[in-house]
Amino acid sequence: MSSAQTSPPSLANRYGAPKRRKKMGRSRTLIIAVLLAAVAAVAAMALTSGSPDVSSKDVGFSLIADGRASVDFEVTKDRSATAQCAVQVLSENYAVVGWKVVTIGPNGAEDGANGGGTTAHRADIRTDSPAVSGGVNACWIAED
Repeated sequence: MSSAQTSPPSLANRYGAPKRRKKMGRSRTLIIAVLLAAVAAVAAMALTSGSPDVSSKDVGFSLIADGRASVDFEVTKDRSATAQCAVQVLSENYAVVGWKVVTIGPNGAEDGANGGGTTAHRADIRTDSPAVSGGVNACWIAED
């Protein structure tokens, strides 16, 4: 008896020949350049818009009488600008129980600290429930 010998099929015959890779040099370089430009644009926008025109710092809070509270705060802005700050008083469970918008006009160089750039303010606010804390919620430059 003669036995016929068969060789095992090769991987290329079974699964097909490996595909040739296309050269991606130009496409890859273009994609990387576009991504880098986008990241640079986002970083430039973040750096230029990151500094606010006005900022505030809470300094103190006190209860004046039943239904009245006082909030002390500092505002830093350009001396010639007019700013408005929303000052709020909070209850024990962080509910707003008093709210007032305070307008801060232009300052002289002799006003406050920082050559007139930082000034101290006090807002007396009516409350409709017992209050435990207060402070500035937000400040912005008022449009003329």
